[in-house]
Amino acid sequence: MHGEYKVPGGKLVVVDLTVEDGSLRDVRVAGDFFLEPDEALLDINRALEGAPADAPAPELAARIDAALPEGTVMFGFSSEAVGVAVRRALAQATDWHHYDWQLIHDGPQSPALHMALDEVLTAEVAAGRRPPTLRVWEWASPAVIIGSFQSLRNEVDPEGAKRHGMTVVRRISGGGAMFVEPGNTITYSLCVPDALVQGLSFADSYAYLDDWVLGALEGMGVKAWYQPLNDIATEAGKIAGAAQKRVVSGDGAVLHHVTMAYDIDADKMLDVLRIGKEKLSDKGTKSAKKRVDPLRRQTGLARDAVIERMVASFRGRYGLADGAVTPEEMARAEELAATKFSSEEWTARVP
Repeated sequence: MHGEYKVPGGKLVVVDLTVEDGSLRDVRVAGDFFLEPDEALLDINRALEGAPADAPAPELAARIDAALPEGTVMFGFSSEAVGVAVRRALAQATDWHHYDWQLIHDGPQSPALHMALDEVLTAEVAAGRRPPTLRVWEWASPAVIIGSFQSLRNEVDPEGAKRHGMTVVRRISGGGAMFVEPGNTITYSLCVPDALVQGLSFADSYAYLDDWVLGALEGMGVKAWYQPLNDIATEAGKIAGAAQKRVVSGDGAVLHHVTMAYDIDADKMLDVLRIGKEKLSDKGTKSAKKRVDPLRRQTGLARDAVIERMVASFRGRYGLADGAVTPEEMARAEELAATKFSSEEWTARVP
C-alpha cells in the first residue's frame, strides 16, 4: 500500500507498507523533508512496524515521538504528518495528480444559482459523471450567504440588507455568514472525490484542499496560513473563510468553497451583519473592521489579475483544462435555484 501526504506549507511525506494479521509490516517512510540525525528515519520505520492497522494518526504519531532520540529535528513535516500518510495509504487515498481537473469560470450569476451549482456539481462528481472541478464564481448582485445551520434573524439585519440591496441566501455547508459585493469578492469551489481526502481528519482536509492557494498567495507577495478551523489569515488579518459539505451518495464527494476579501466596505458590512461580541472576542480583536485585510491592499493587483494568478498556480501544480457546466447540470441548478435556494422555507429554515 502506498500513501502520500503533502503537509500544508511544508513537505511531502510518502509511506509504503503492507498489512499482516491486522498489523503494519514492511513500513518505509520517505519524502522531501529534512530530518536530523539521519538515523532517525530508521527509528520512525521501526516505531510503526507492528502498529495496529486501525490505529488513528495521533496514536501512530505518539509511537514515533516515543521512539525518536532526544534532539531529533523534523523540518517540513511532523510525526503527525507521517501518521496521516499511513492512514491515507491504508484508506487507498488518491492524489491530486490522479485526476484530470476541470475549470469552470462563467459570467456573473445570481446568488441562488451559485448555491444550486455547488450542490449539483458536487453530486455529479460523487456520481462519477463529472471530473473534479475548480469553479471560480462571478457575482451578479451583492449578497449575504449564511451557513446551513445559522439563525437568519441572529445573523442578518433585514433593514440593513434591504437598504443596501443585498440578497440573503443559505448555502448547504456550515460555517458563518459571508458578506459579498461583486467587485470586492473572490469566491471559488472545489468539487472533489471523497477519495482525495481519505485518511485526513475533517480539520486537516481544510488546509489540504487549500494548500495550492496559499502557494498562489505567496507568489503574489502575501504570506498566508490556515487558522483552524476554516480561516485563511495573514499577519495583517483574515483574508478568507472556507466551508465544506460532504456528499455520501455514489462514491462520495466533498464540496469545499472559499470566499476571499479582495476589497471590503466594512461600514456597510456592519450595517448588514449582526456580528456578536462573542465572535469578535474569540478572534482576538475588538473591531470587525480589523478582522479582515483585503487582497487589493496586500497585493496591489487588480481583482482579475489575482484570479488569473490563482488559476495559473492550480494549473501549474495539478493541470487544469477549461470546461463548462453541461446543459443538464444547468437545468437542474436553475430548478434548485428557483424551488429551494430562493424559497423562504429554505432561507429561514433556522429562523
